[in-house]
Amino acid sequence: MSAASTELTDVRIDCLQYCNWSRRIFGEMREGGLDAVHVTVCYHEDFGQTAANFADWNRRFQDHKDLILPGRFAEDIVAARQSGRTAVFFGFQNCSPIEADIGLVEICHQLGARFMQLSYNNQSLLATGCYEENDPGITRMGRQVIAEMNRVGLVVDMSHSAERSTLEAIELSSRPIAITHANPTFWHPALRNKSDTVIKALTESGGMIGFSLYPHHLRGGSDCTLQSFCEMVADTAERFGIEHIGIGSDLCQDQPDSVVEWMRNGRWTTDRDFGEGSADNPGFPEQPSWFRDSRDFPNINSGLKQVGFDDSAVCAVMGNNWLRFFERSFVPA
Repeated sequence: MSAASTELTDVRIDCLQYCNWSRRIFGEMREGGLDAVHVTVCYHEDFGQTAANFADWNRRFQDHKDLILPGRFAEDIVAARQSGRTAVFFGFQNCSPIEADIGLVEICHQLGARFMQLSYNNQSLLATGCYEENDPGITRMGRQVIAEMNRVGLVVDMSHSAERSTLEAIELSSRPIAITHANPTFWHPALRNKSDTVIKALTESGGMIGFSLYPHHLRGGSDCTLQSFCEMVADTAERFGIEHIGIGSDLCQDQPDSVVEWMRNGRWTTDRDFGEGSADNPGFPEQPSWFRDSRDFPNINSGLKQVGFDDSAVCAVMGNNWLRFFERSFVPA
């Protein structure tokens, strides 16, 4: 088979969702024209618990085989398009599934994982999270794990990591890394968003950033306008190059507030951590009116055209850039 990027020139990819999965949501992915979605299968789970999450997805692939299929390599997106389905790729928002065993990196890749964050807000065995006061950078184990991830084709994701750790990961990795879901701080200075220094290093090394639609990452929060978001995309493209940007919506559709509490607290604290929320607003924030669920992806297409993107540029941001990244990233070195 020829390269997927030569067969598909208008692919649509969302590089991060964590929804309360149902047939209705899979159907909405199809209505929104999504050819591929990167889904979270771990926040704080260990290897055994993550394996159980993989098993749950195997059942979903059986029960909804007319709507979704397992994604392992870029060519699976071609198969999804040809059969009118969405390819689902797996990722970890933490390194907890590998526990303290570097041998589990390859096992996780064999099970289907294609992205792994080195830390999730807190300090991990590998790197520092963005909520820590001090960032000593990539750890000794982190250096070894990055090399092993590079070898097997498991992408280093630094979406929830602190600045020094992120810059060191970019430098240490022999393959381009990703920040799958975040926005630039020049637009909105949220703790989870990324500085010009990070985005410059990321893009100059061939990496990718996926723009987040999670309200805490947006200027104006839930009231953020489509025009403001698309102007930010255009500004980022002008500063750092259009070939390195895409969408990573961070959509958490239909999840109860207990899930965001699990994301923030796991089992690591006896206090209640509100993360990007607050005691007055502890739950999931309301999505902007122009992006409620996957059916609204065409709104982003339209918004990008309104700020001056031509058809080729729109297709690049909406999925073609991610497709090329998938092609070169998911195979062994």
